[in-house]
Amino acid sequence: MQASSNSPDVFTSAPNANSSALVANGKITPLAICIRDLRVSYGKFEAVKGISLDIPQGEVFGFIGPNGAGKSSTFRVLATLQPKFRGLALVCGLDVLSQAQKVRDVMGFVPDFFGVYEDLTALEYLHFFAAAYKLPVSKRKGTIDDVLTLTDMTHKANSPVDGLSRGMKQRLALARVLLHDPQVLLLDEPSSGLDPRARIEMRELLKALREMGKTILISSHILSELSQLCTRIGIVELGKMVAQGSVNDIYRQLQVRRVVHVRIENPAADLMERVQRIAGVETVEKQVDRWEIRLHEDQLSVGDLHQALVEEKARLTMFQPEAMDMETAFMKLTEGKTA
Repeated sequence: MQASSNSPDVFTSAPNANSSALVANGKITPLAICIRDLRVSYGKFEAVKGISLDIPQGEVFGFIGPNGAGKSSTFRVLATLQPKFRGLALVCGLDVLSQAQKVRDVMGFVPDFFGVYEDLTALEYLHFFAAAYKLPVSKRKGTIDDVLTLTDMTHKANSPVDGLSRGMKQRLALARVLLHDPQVLLLDEPSSGLDPRARIEMRELLKALREMGKTILISSHILSELSQLCTRIGIVELGKMVAQGSVNDIYRQLQVRRVVHVRIENPAADLMERVQRIAGVETVEKQVDRWEIRLHEDQLSVGDLHQALVEEKARLTMFQPEAMDMETAFMKLTEGKTA
């Protein structure tokens, strides 16, 4: 089955096989992205195996999985670059096959490679794409100035693209897709290969876009990288959606426990026992020079644990949460183990 050729241009329908909106508590929420039983094959290899997904307007959805999980293939379908697929795929109620040009008008896609012309300056690059997007000549300078300001690239406007850092090239690629003010942004591994400072700056930029009301579908390998940004997260493995929901929902579904290492100066004799009674703490183990506290993060956040320890009069000289990466989460999921 190919995508429907008579998908609605406006959000009117309640949830069904060709839904363009969700109904919750009597309120209709328009969908920016609607996928039903999506399947993508390359020869005999099936890269996407029946993914279904609803993303309401204004949501930031994290698409997480290892290389080869099917993330990029799903992005290519939504970006109208993968015409051979089965199932249904709508962007803002528009069918990605029969209404491909209209989809491109409301969508911006940043792939997992730079896609920039290195013999141009950043300003020339943006003028080129402003013309490609058919922006009126009278509006191009103002629009380009706006996206340069938003992405903090104004000071690099006259710099050759081939002299930009990886992080700056990523910002320029994002500036490009913002030229036509799309409603939906598809960002495939936008933080890949960036240094820690550049990742933080990219995350702050995406928060600004979220506050502007953009719908963002963003892929990543790292769960913790998206936990402060996304309203919901979907985890894909071998072409299938294996878990989906809020960050807390994901922790519950994967039965993941967060480990926090603490060092306490002159702890009271009964302090460990009191810490073990804190709601959300699973275990407290004494190591050679620290305590290892394992907690249910859906019940007790890392910040709340810190506050609870201070309230228990613990004088902390170290408080170090372990990063929760996707490799760890997938090991626990696929092996059927809890942390």
